[in-house]
Amino acid sequence: MTTNSDGLAPIGFGAAMWKEIVHLLANLPAAIAGFVYATVTVAAGAGLSVTVIGLPLLAAGLAGARVLGRMERARARALTGVRVEEPSRLPHGPGSGLPARVWAALIDPVAWRTVLFAFIRLPWGVLTFTVAVVALVALWPALPYLARALTNVDRMMVRGLLGPSDELERRIAELEADRGVVVDTAAADLRRIERDLHDGAQARLVNLAMGLGLAREKAAEDPQAAARMIEEAHGEVKLALQELRDLARGIHPAVLTDRGLDAALSAIASRCTVPVTVTVDLPRRPAQAIEGIAYFTVSELLQNVSKHSRARHAAVDLWRTGDRLLIQVTDDGQGGADPATGTGLAGLSERLHAVDGLFVVESPPGGPTAVTAELPWRT
Repeated sequence: MTTNSDGLAPIGFGAAMWKEIVHLLANLPAAIAGFVYATVTVAAGAGLSVTVIGLPLLAAGLAGARVLGRMERARARALTGVRVEEPSRLPHGPGSGLPARVWAALIDPVAWRTVLFAFIRLPWGVLTFTVAVVALVALWPALPYLARALTNVDRMMVRGLLGPSDELERRIAELEADRGVVVDTAAADLRRIERDLHDGAQARLVNLAMGLGLAREKAAEDPQAAARMIEEAHGEVKLALQELRDLARGIHPAVLTDRGLDAALSAIASRCTVPVTVTVDLPRRPAQAIEGIAYFTVSELLQNVSKHSRARHAAVDLWRTGDRLLIQVTDDGQGGADPATGTGLAGLSERLHAVDGLFVVESPPGGPTAVTAELPWRT
């Protein structure tokens, strides 16, 4: 069946019309149920608001209104074809206790719009039920046109009152999903730091303590052996200090804090096995958190160049466009990099999306590879 420019089936005596008629006839019982629920909820909650149970009761009723809205969206989707995005989940205010949850429910715009929808729908439900019955009995030729006109009003009400209120609410839903990525990333970083400390510097310090203990025991009876053991311990101290410096650099390098991205990325490039040209054209430093993300993004990309690209040369470019920080890392290697086939690039993409960034990989087989990252400036 063809559709018109609005995505609806052509007006006529077809399956789409009969679905619309069913929807219009069902409006009355659905509107009565919704009106009764909304009236009882608001009246009981408001009437008891002077008692300790009033506001929690109203909050519970508003939470139920969200369920009512979900049922109405499903009914409209099935019978009228209107598809409305689900609003974001109920937000929580500061804290996680019962008062915070009650307050979040009381100020929930989605629930209050659903209550308004329930009040409006009662007179509208009476009208659509009456018109649909009369048209079925006495206005048969006009039935498809009346059904379409009335359900178009229904579609507008569902979109206007039961969908996400605005772009901000949709963005909140996206950020709620991204927050899980940030938490998982932070937990993984903490586990890595713990593992590096346990397997690296901590193990060396334990060996150092044991060696110094043995040297102290041998100092009187075999000074030369004790001296050799102290010399070995001195070497262990140097290695432990180097590992601690490397670990600290992996958390947040001092050169980035002191001198910014230009110097920090030049230091990374000097350790890459491939010659790297670094160009940083920034009018001033971005927010510290954004600097850190940019640093570790370039660091991981250059590690990939060293390990996998077989390139002869790579380039790192940073510049600012509007309120965005642009990063591009290119190499003339073999190409074939794909975020879907490994965890490294996919992890970078998730980290950048979690802070409202973008991550694009262009790496055809045979190369070259160009990875572009975009971050908010956030000064």
